Amino acid sequence: MIKLGTNIKNNLLAPCGLYCGVCGIFYAYKNNDSKLKEKLAKAYWTKPELIECEGCLSNKRFNFCDVCDIRKCCADKKLAGCYQCDEFPCNKIKNYPYPLATKYMINSTQVRRELGDLEWIKWEENNWKCKKCGEINFRGAKFCHKCNEKLDYAL
Repeated sequence: MIKLGTNIKNNLLAPCGLYCGVCGIFYAYKNNDSKLKEKLAKAYWTKPELIECEGCLSNKRFNFCDVCDIRKCCADKKLAGCYQCDEFPCNKIKNYPYPLATKYMINSTQVRRELGDLEWIKWEENNWKCKKCGEINFRGAKFCHKCNEKLDYAL
């Protein structure tokens, strides 16, 4: 995870609004979390050894992200993200195959549009931070990976 106040890692600034720094795939890969990789592999119908990603805009993307229509659309329009698009939220967002992710994309993209990249990252990390120990968890985690506290999110 990017620690607050450090340089922005552009490869984690996913165009869709799902900040890669709190993505489960990125988290499992970066932390070599084999249990999480197994769980995610089942959810994405793949093998645990294929759960690897260094961010949506990196050269090492998870296969699901590699074929993402939203990422391709932003690249074709020469936009850094949906937050710059006048058509947001378009059908690519509205028809995304994971409804909870759609909700996160819409909320997050609006925050990025209003606050800019650095404040958006801080907002994202704060949303997934454990209130007990301060650990930044991945988007959607039910329990903190550091202290096992039940997580309660603002989104």
